[in-house]
Parts: sequence; C-alpha cells; structure tokens
Amino acid sequence: MTDISCANRVRQAADRIAGRIMTAAVMSILALAPLPVLAQGLSLGGTGGESPIEVYANNGIEWQQENLLFVARGDARAVRSGVEVLSDELRAYYRKTDNGQTEVWRLDAHGNVRIISKSDTAYGDRAIYNADQKVLVIDGVNPRLVSGQDTLSAEQQLEYWEVRQFAVARGNAVATREQKRVKADVLVAHFRPDKKGNTSVYRVDAYDNVIIKTQTETATANRGVYNVESGIATLTGSVKLTRDDNELQGCRAEVNLNTGISKMFSCAPEQGGRRVQGVLVPKKREP
Repeated sequence: MTDISCANRVRQAADRIAGRIMTAAVMSILALAPLPVLAQGLSLGGTGGESPIEVYANNGIEWQQENLLFVARGDARAVRSGVEVLSDELRAYYRKTDNGQTEVWRLDAHGNVRIISKSDTAYGDRAIYNADQKVLVIDGVNPRLVSGQDTLSAEQQLEYWEVRQFAVARGNAVATREQKRVKADVLVAHFRPDKKGNTSVYRVDAYDNVIIKTQTETATANRGVYNVESGIATLTGSVKLTRDDNELQGCRAEVNLNTGISKMFSCAPEQGGRRVQGVLVPKKREP
C-alpha cells in the first residue's frame, strides 16, 4: 500500500469520525433549544419549554457557529413531540438566551417538504417556521394541507397560525371535502381539537372571486362562510346562482353542499332592499 493511499484512508476515517462528532454536537445543542408543541395540529411551538428537537440527515450536519446556524442535508428530518419536518435540507437558526442556554427561533425546510403530525400533513417546496410569531409559511408548486377529510391548497402559499388556530391559503385557493369544493382568491380554514386531541376544520372563510359548485349549480360571490359540519355556505356580495341557462341574483344566498339545495335572499333595507331577480329559461321539449 502506498503512503498516499494510506493517507487517504486515514483522512476518510477521520472525516467519518468528525461527522459522528458533529452530529452528536448538534443533537446536544438542539436539546437545549426546546420548541414546545401542542398535542394536535402542525403546531411546532414557540421558544421556551422542555422538549428538545432532534435533527437527522444522511449527508451530515454542518454547524456554522459564527452564523448561529445548523444545516442538515440529505433526507433531513427534524422531530419533536409527535411532529416531523422532512425535506432535502433543514436549516435551524438558534440564539443564546439570558440564562446561557440556546433556543431555535427559526426552522427552514427546502425541497420536498412534508410536515406531519397525528392529524395533519402539509406539503410544499419550501417551509419557514418562525418560533417567535408561531407562524408556519409553506410555498412552492401547489402547497397543500391535509387535515382529516379536508384538503386546503393554493397556488401561492399556505400559512399556519398556531396561536389563532387557522390556516390561510392564498392564490386560487381551494378547500375540498369529498366532492364538495369551495374556491376563492383567499381561504381561511379554522381548526379546533376534538376529544382525542386531533384538529379538524369546522369553518372556512372565503374572500374575493368565491366559487362554489354543487352537482347542479354554480354559485359565485364576493364573500363566503362555509360551515363544514352543516355543509351550508352563506354567500354575500354580488351573489349569483346559475343552473343550466337559468340565473338568479341577490344580496345573500345559502348553498347546502350536502343536499344541493340553494336559497337566494333579497337585500336588507339598509342595502337598498333590492329584490331577488333572475332569468329563467324553459327547457325545450323534444319533438
């Protein structure tokens, strides 16, 4: 064996040992950076608390002490209290606390992002979690959130607001449950925990260019509030119901996505009292 090949082997072995030491160091530091999390939802928690966050990566973890940053590459995975963040690369930004410990205040995920909890899963190309604000932002191609039977997707980005317990979908946003769909420029899905501690969507607020389709009708409006449990969507502002060639217009409508029955209402006196109006086209009989 030549001296050069021997030296290469020694260097490779040293690199492997250094990688193990670096991983151990990262795990130790992050154990001092707790991110408390609620038992349900995608909550990653804020700063403070007692539970550690653990980080794993196939291609090693880089510790940039001067930047107060850890970078995990290659099938990177961060785990704490039942919530997993999976991606090609993870960046954990930390800082010193007044008591001399460290805490992670921001976590970035890049490439093939999946965030998984007991009741929810979010997908995207990139995710940024700010522990101070307790807000998770996901973007990329068709970011989406799956919560039980409900799916919330958008073209621009998704935001998960932990404290307020809602998610915001922006840009051609769509909320789907089975065959029921609510579409708008912006959708706000409100969550609440069930008896088992899992979160579920109970209400969806829709803003601008609202479109709801049933098996027989299409309803459009400026604003909508969809009660997921009752299946009733209340629409306001330039409301229009269309079925075949028939069309109704009014100030408010109730669309029952469970039964397919819609009701149109006239404007209130303070709105001018305008009555429901429309065009009804009779079907032609077959000769």
